[in-house]
Amino acid sequence: MQVYLVGGAVRDHLLGHPYHEKDYVVVGATPAQMLELGYQPVGKDFPVFLHPQTKEEYALARTERKSGHGYHGFEFHTDVSVTLEQDLIRRDLTINAMAMDEAGQIYDPYGGQQDLENRTLRHVSDAFVEDPLRVLRIARFAARYTSAGFVIADETMALMQRLTESGELNALIPERVWKETSRALSERHADVYFEVLRQCGALKVLFPEIDALYGIPQRPEYHPEIDCGIHTMMSLQQACRQNYSLDVRFAVLVHDLGKALTPLEELPRHIMHEERGIKPVNELCERLKVPTYTKQLALAVCKEHLKCHQAFNLKPGTLWRLLQRLDVLRRPERVEAFVQACECDSRGRLGLEDRAYPQAQYILDAMQTVRAIKAQDLPADIQGPDIGEMLIERRIQALGQLKAQQTVAIE
Repeated sequence: MQVYLVGGAVRDHLLGHPYHEKDYVVVGATPAQMLELGYQPVGKDFPVFLHPQTKEEYALARTERKSGHGYHGFEFHTDVSVTLEQDLIRRDLTINAMAMDEAGQIYDPYGGQQDLENRTLRHVSDAFVEDPLRVLRIARFAARYTSAGFVIADETMALMQRLTESGELNALIPERVWKETSRALSERHADVYFEVLRQCGALKVLFPEIDALYGIPQRPEYHPEIDCGIHTMMSLQQACRQNYSLDVRFAVLVHDLGKALTPLEELPRHIMHEERGIKPVNELCERLKVPTYTKQLALAVCKEHLKCHQAFNLKPGTLWRLLQRLDVLRRPERVEAFVQACECDSRGRLGLEDRAYPQAQYILDAMQTVRAIKAQDLPADIQGPDIGEMLIERRIQALGQLKAQQTVAIE
């Protein structure tokens, strides 16, 4: 029985990057032996065990064979005769197909260390095309390691294109697509994930609403980058640059989906693109089973982002109704996330990446203003439905005062 640390932990150890998750492969052991040693079984498709003390995962060495469509279309075989090399060859990239024993010796049968040195993301074998999820994984690794100079090998990109053309991506379950995408969105260069998917054709299959933005023109006086797809990626870069939350990043990603639906005769103007975007945002979120809060913020940003840009010109009553729709009294964090997404939209333009966005602070000040006015501050003789009406009246009045102060400050 031999135990090896495998996968991402070995890769990041060699790169000098911090890592937290550790996965182990056990060669030459049976499930019965693992149970005798106190390991707890958790695997459904193949034997995986939790260490009795650390609770880290230990999987018996295995081989796999394609037997159907999609991510689950595999048959696995475990046996004491399965070697470490046979287990590692089923992995996606050479840099993930290395192992390290308890003495710190590296086992690298497929050239992972050389590819680490050359900053290359390369598949281990042609069996790569048997698992459609690998298209998303490679795109995610490209997003994670692009700042370190990693690029996808040409032959690996060719296999990703082949996998996309095979129709296998359609067999991916929504939860897996969202899991990989949400992890990619959390990377420092999340835009690279979508650019790689576009390069291999997978964006059109899995995210047709986003793919449709490319080639759609915008007015150059407002959008020097012109292309809607480029603007979306530039806006996403801003969200990553500010290290905003996953919810904000997703909202930024889908905020302009309505521009792909603008009638040709109206281009390059995009009148009512906010309203047109609601349907595709809903459809994308439903298809990928996006979490409810993430979806709600995305819809709010899609529908209301122009009002944030125009904040200084909004009448107090209009600003109050916007804040109401954002659920300002119960969920101030949603207002903050909304403002962050709108800021990324404003700065996601060529040459305007560092432009000031004072609307953000104005909306946040408005939020604090209305939240500071409470029922207990009203006269005691105000009762019943009159309480709500007077609260609204006072909040709008306070927003009017805030607007006046802002006007004076600008002058």
